[in-house]
Amino acid sequence: MTARPPTPPAEPEPGRRRAPGHAVILDWLEGELRSGRIQVGDKLPSERTLAERFGMSRSSVREAGRVMDAMGLVRSATGSGPRAGAIVVSEPSAALAWALRMHVATRALPVADLVTTRVLLETEAALEAAEHDVPGRGAILATAHAHLDRMDVPDFPAREFHRLDAEFHVLLSTLSGNVVLETILRSLREATIGYVEEAMAGVEDWGAVRDELQRQHRDILAAAVERDGPRAAQAVREHIHWFSRFTTAGPDAAGG
Repeated sequence: MTARPPTPPAEPEPGRRRAPGHAVILDWLEGELRSGRIQVGDKLPSERTLAERFGMSRSSVREAGRVMDAMGLVRSATGSGPRAGAIVVSEPSAALAWALRMHVATRALPVADLVTTRVLLETEAALEAAEHDVPGRGAILATAHAHLDRMDVPDFPAREFHRLDAEFHVLLSTLSGNVVLETILRSLREATIGYVEEAMAGVEDWGAVRDELQRQHRDILAAAVERDGPRAAQAVREHIHWFSRFTTAGPDAAGG
């Protein structure tokens, strides 16, 4: 499906400043997506077409493209041919994680508050997972088991351990069948994993900490397999709080 030519924006009211070029294009794209005239997988009009239709420079159109790419709304490819240009995609977790990571870095969003948010969301996901049959439930649980088996390997690299740890939690959240919950949790994990790695880099007895984390992970997974929502929620709550207390020997941190 090819997007129809964009409608030029209305002139601003007297005394009001015209919106930045990227905002104009974002507003147009939102309207097209909401109406269904543009859908995921469609190619946007060319830079030249958008610049002419909206009466703006091509540099403003390129700025809009960069903003949309950062928001996980488009994927751009250079060159010529059917695969070139900006294609509409939908990758909300990438955009949310990027924004959260930046605001955590500015300390506008305390990591300790993200820990509390994780507890609220992951315990709810554990309860919902016990009541829903999502497609591929068995494969999801098998993958979670495989992640833990890999993480049990002696001398498994800590960086890879934290990556699989994060993916383990996200996998279990998919069992809830709530895509918004899953997206937010994935974003939170991606936004804080750097802090986890920094906090654990100076731990002297990492092996003992890893063993305890794995014991907790196994308890959470066993409860999920048995569809024991309250037990899974309690195990997740204790797991997150245990690890966050362990890492807060310095500034706040999140993980587990």
